[in-house]
Amino acid sequence: MVEDDLVTARFLAHVLGGRGGFDVTHTADPVTALKHAAAEPWDLILTDVEMPGMTGLELLEALRRASVEPPVVVMTAHASLDYAVGALRNSADEFLQKPIAPEHLLTTVRALVAKGRAARLANRHSVLAIGAHPDDIEIGAAGALLAHRAMGHQISILTLSRGARGGREATRAGESERAALVLGATLYLDDLQDTSISESDPTISVISRVVESVQPTAIYTHSFHDVHQDHRNTYRAAMVAGRDIGRVYCFQSPSATVDFRPTRFVNIDEHLERKLMAIDAFASQVEMRAYLEPDLIKSTARYWSRFGGGRYAEAFEVVRDSAVSGQPVSVPGGTWMASPGDGADEDFQPTAHADATPEVHNVTS
Repeated sequence: MVEDDLVTARFLAHVLGGRGGFDVTHTADPVTALKHAAAEPWDLILTDVEMPGMTGLELLEALRRASVEPPVVVMTAHASLDYAVGALRNSADEFLQKPIAPEHLLTTVRALVAKGRAARLANRHSVLAIGAHPDDIEIGAAGALLAHRAMGHQISILTLSRGARGGREATRAGESERAALVLGATLYLDDLQDTSISESDPTISVISRVVESVQPTAIYTHSFHDVHQDHRNTYRAAMVAGRDIGRVYCFQSPSATVDFRPTRFVNIDEHLERKLMAIDAFASQVEMRAYLEPDLIKSTARYWSRFGGGRYAEAFEVVRDSAVSGQPVSVPGGTWMASPGDGADEDFQPTAHADATPEVHNVTS
């Protein structure tokens, strides 16, 4: 709320906070309001018109130039056609004349808050990558995840096992956490048995719980075209648990077969070095797994750039790809659809920091 009259501000805060249950922040300075609005998420901006230094209409114009998205209500005690036209011309969502009846204020604010939240939800992007073992996701999709992260999307990683067959569980779990830190991702760790991951339950239930929590708009997971049984079964379980997700992509593992046929290629030129950092987090595996060697990772990405542009790219088979905005730059070469026999359901793209501490969830089945 931007209001220089303290009596009016107290009244509005009492109605909105005391009766409406809203958390109200007040400032009398439009310049301060502009800084707060650009730096933090808000449900609604309520501003007076006549204020010293900057009018409410000038504030509204500055907010829209800065692409600040919350609904804006303009208030004034001096209603005139000029004010109303000016507010509407600058994309105000509502124009209110003082004194404002409490019930009218609450009805207006409730409706606009609901409208703003619905618009944010519609434009929200949340990405979930599902892998059978530690380092699977980092090898196949770390570059694409970093591209999503750079676009401000929320990134989550679900690793179904702790890789006991490839080393000590505690060590590999710690490595997964360090890799998630590099990627700026929220990490979900389950403890399904390495080499015995099922295509049905408990795998489907584990993935379903994380899907319900994360509510992803896109999923990355293993390809069915893989010689490792855990990878194939993870794919099958993910197809069931993620059957309502509009975008599903399959990444390439070192154990993928020649039948891996990608049709989506994401340029990762700006993210290759950080991808290598994420893979380097798996120190216990780097010396014993040739497929983790940086030269091989880079040469694979260099090869796929033939189809994706730039110098380096990651390749993905496309299971589903809803026509929505907000995708990393990619070059689709067609669409690969898994057949029901491969485990698919028959009915069936501001820079963020990747150095934030990852949120880690230990998932138990």
